[in-house]
Amino acid sequence: MPAVALANIAPIFRRELRSYFNSPVAYVVIIVFLSIIGWFFTSNMFLMNVASLRILFELVPLVFLFFVPAVTMRLLAEEKKSGTLELLTTKPVRDSEIILGKFLAAWVLLAVALLPTLLYVITIGSLGPLDIGPVVTGYLGLLLMGGVYIAIGLLASSLTENQIVAFIISFLVILALFLMDKVLMYVPESFATTMEFLSIDYHFSNIARGVIDSRDVLYFASLLGFSLYLATLSLQRRKW
Repeated sequence: MPAVALANIAPIFRRELRSYFNSPVAYVVIIVFLSIIGWFFTSNMFLMNVASLRILFELVPLVFLFFVPAVTMRLLAEEKKSGTLELLTTKPVRDSEIILGKFLAAWVLLAVALLPTLLYVITIGSLGPLDIGPVVTGYLGLLLMGGVYIAIGLLASSLTENQIVAFIISFLVILALFLMDKVLMYVPESFATTMEFLSIDYHFSNIARGVIDSRDVLYFASLLGFSLYLATLSLQRRKW
């Protein structure tokens, strides 16, 4: 990417990240996210006497279904409604740079939300031997999955001026991707393999087991890039 593009992306990234933490949005969403994860993790650990990180990597993808649409629904919809998007586009910045700047800000917010969960890793590690490989790949898988969800949420936010509509669109799309490998028994066998490959949880589960396959990485990279490309095209509609 040209240096001038990075120079344009950086201010948008900083502006968007600042807007998250200058309002209650980031704090409320992160607190709710950590509260849900913490409740189920500690319940399994103390009530069911199960000391394992498995529940963490099973639960976070489910919470992402609601967490990510809540984070991304305002990214473009709010600016389109308030008219600040037109003001932004009067500056020498490309639509793709706007999309990337906002995407990176939301991705950093997601990483910040995941950071306190490392306390669970430390806790489990203090109780006994811990295979660090699956832990590292598990967090990598969560970041890749979260990145894809953010790109889809950004696309949904580019389609409407209503934040609630953006939330619903992104939630339904990522829910469909998440459930594809859960309904294979109800589809013809000829479509089962394709649906399994399209399922985001199928690829996440592969990475979370400690195996980084190029096919899984390519899946996440392709879906993320394609979603950002569509979001850019959607943003360019105002010029047509």
